[in-house]
Amino acid sequence: MSVRSATEVPEIVDTSGQASTQRRGSPGPAKYSAINLVKKGLSHGEWPRTFHDHELAKSYDVVIIGAGIHGLAAAYYLASNHGITNVAVLDKSYIGGGGSGRNTAIVRSNYLTPEGVSFYERSMELYRDLALTLNFNVMFSERGHLTLAHTDASVRTMRWRAEVNKLLGVNSELIDAQEVGRIEPRLDVSTNTRYPILGALYHPPGGTIRHDAVNWGYARAADKLGVQIHQNTEVLGINTVGGKVTGVRTSRGEVSAPIVLNCTAGWASLICDMVGLKLPLITHPLEAAVTEPVKVFLKSVVVSGSLHVYVSQTDRGELVFGASTAPYPSYSMRGSLEFTQELASHVIELMPSVAGLRLMRQWAGLCDMTPDFSPIMGFTPVEGFFVDVGWGTYGFKAGPVSGEAMAKTIADQMQAPIISAFTYERFPAGTLVGEKGAASVGH
Repeated sequence: MSVRSATEVPEIVDTSGQASTQRRGSPGPAKYSAINLVKKGLSHGEWPRTFHDHELAKSYDVVIIGAGIHGLAAAYYLASNHGITNVAVLDKSYIGGGGSGRNTAIVRSNYLTPEGVSFYERSMELYRDLALTLNFNVMFSERGHLTLAHTDASVRTMRWRAEVNKLLGVNSELIDAQEVGRIEPRLDVSTNTRYPILGALYHPPGGTIRHDAVNWGYARAADKLGVQIHQNTEVLGINTVGGKVTGVRTSRGEVSAPIVLNCTAGWASLICDMVGLKLPLITHPLEAAVTEPVKVFLKSVVVSGSLHVYVSQTDRGELVFGASTAPYPSYSMRGSLEFTQELASHVIELMPSVAGLRLMRQWAGLCDMTPDFSPIMGFTPVEGFFVDVGWGTYGFKAGPVSGEAMAKTIADQMQAPIISAFTYERFPAGTLVGEKGAASVGH
């Protein structure tokens, strides 16, 4: 066993995966000197590629449609956990260009059903260690999550959720309005408001994580293991013979593959139509907005189901807002004045002191909603065609565990136990997993 001197410290691992050591006080290797780092930052020419471009091969063992967090995570875990590296991830746009790059980056596991709580808690476990796993700073911030209750019925639901969470080992508790005000002094916890805060479900492990960093981290790690990521490669059709997948037709040519995994959001039903599979999905837009930066004052993620709003503050000081999905189906990703007006009024009811802040930008993403607000994962009646879809407003939270579970399901050709409740067959069987009470506002 080699012993390193106490005067030596490990150097930062570079993008090639090679580490070095240096003595304290020494200038260290030239490639890590301050002046070279400045030169690299200004030139960009010497930085190695995070992931690479490839010619589209004629065949792959697995084709994954969608280069968001679910598709990239599935590809990474197929390679890292199961040694399946002949994998292509196809996206008609760019990495994280869909819901994975248009969400508000909130993570939590305080759901309502035992199946949902266990599932999202595993995702939180993976998120906590993701920076070390991928050797990439994903900027995970554990800051606490408050789901406010404004009615007696909401208080009962929060108590129910808290007890389910505790039984499954998840840190959640029902707190009163005074404790809410202690945690977040800027919230109006008086009784003189239109919607008084009666209490909240407090979930200390909840927080935020940088969504684009998660996408890039999984992409880089998967690429390093041999997975090919093909951006600007639209899937135009899926070939089947005798009810079995044989490959896909893309804007860059045909590819043969015995396994195709649909990891799209917004377009999930369109991809499933290519194999004649009908899913109970309705696509709704979900809008969000961000303000100008101000001094950080909001530590927690704050959610109000009655007011249909959630808000968190970034490290740079911007307030990030969101609401519930639009009440109508649409594929539009444009912001609306109606959303802005309603959002502003509800946020000011919660925190009157932010009335003078200016909104800097707003956007929308697409959410595939199922009847029970739970996803559809695993096998389908079409042999070789797998789905990881129907995520509604909470797909980003589930990215790591979904990738891990779908990789295991594909590699073992057996449904992973952690997603056994989310199968396609639950709809005709009537065994729904009702998560609406924990997901109706999205965050």
